[in-house]
Amino acid sequence: MINRILAYLGRHLDRQLMILVSILLVMGLLILFSASGASVERVAAQAGNIGVALAIMWLAANIPLHHLASVALPLYIVGLVLLVAVELVGLEVNGAQRWLDLGFARVQPSELMKIAVPMMLAWYFDRYEAVLRFSNFIVATILVVIPVLLIASQPDLGTSLLVAVAGFYVLFLAGLSMRLLIGTGVVGIAALPFLWSAMHDYQRQRVMTLLDPMQDPLGAGYHTIQSTIAMGSGGVLGKGWLNGTQSHLEFLPERSTDFIFAVFGEEFGLLGNLVLILLFMLVIGRGLIIAANAPTLFARLLAGGVSLTFFTYVFVNMGMVGGLLPVVGVPLPLISYGGTSLVTLLFGIGLLMSIRTHRRLVPT
Repeated sequence: MINRILAYLGRHLDRQLMILVSILLVMGLLILFSASGASVERVAAQAGNIGVALAIMWLAANIPLHHLASVALPLYIVGLVLLVAVELVGLEVNGAQRWLDLGFARVQPSELMKIAVPMMLAWYFDRYEAVLRFSNFIVATILVVIPVLLIASQPDLGTSLLVAVAGFYVLFLAGLSMRLLIGTGVVGIAALPFLWSAMHDYQRQRVMTLLDPMQDPLGAGYHTIQSTIAMGSGGVLGKGWLNGTQSHLEFLPERSTDFIFAVFGEEFGLLGNLVLILLFMLVIGRGLIIAANAPTLFARLLAGGVSLTFFTYVFVNMGMVGGLLPVVGVPLPLISYGGTSLVTLLFGIGLLMSIRTHRRLVPT
């Protein structure tokens, strides 16, 4: 009886993805225990977040492809309405208006758009697959720009960039012209002075800190300096679990969230970092294989967009912690403490599983 129940629950779960995700989640709890100063309460709270996120992943994995396509437009519209609501009645925390207080919980609608935007674009391109024209790419670009601008105005540079990148991946996979990409890149470079003047002071400071963290070692450059010290002090084999000095002596800020990779690097060293990167690469590779074998354009674009967005999370967080990219507040997938981003990521993993296990035979 138990075996039958387990078989039913797991029938739409991709075994390879499930194993990789489980390993990463366990590693996340172990490093969180160390980063939080052996706080059982913190780990228990994250375990609760994982339970909720896994339940949502299971639900997503059990949604058939045609139902996924049918909810793309409503989900996008709901996301836009919630972003507008944030502008009007959003809760302000630490100078940023990003949250909606529902009474029983706080929600961050911008997280929803990380999934809603690629789903919407995948549905749109699938609908016009037979007559795809340049005008369709213009419309798709507008569909990306609207939520990106709303999120950037909160201000939330990190999330707005992730949503923009998620949309770009779908545009690229749908066949966006290389000439247009090059032309857009040239225009983007030419527009940098205008973008610089439009940035908030703290955003400009982050860019300047990236170029020279030592110009403000106790202020804006503190995060970058301490994280690189922690990473470098780990050496090849690391100092060992629970033996990190930068985190345990509280030199390293945000050590349970955005900078948890620095704790991992200090305690497990270069070898541990390589193992972690390999696990992430296997997750991304599995997602791209699912995308390549997907039966419809909608499924291919959605799976590719979700997989490459996961890659962007990893790349930006590790680059940020290593001092190669500005500090933009992007968590390390499945490792950093937090519930909202974890739910979004595992929902995306669930979509990959749905695409993998709900494939239909296409008549030839």
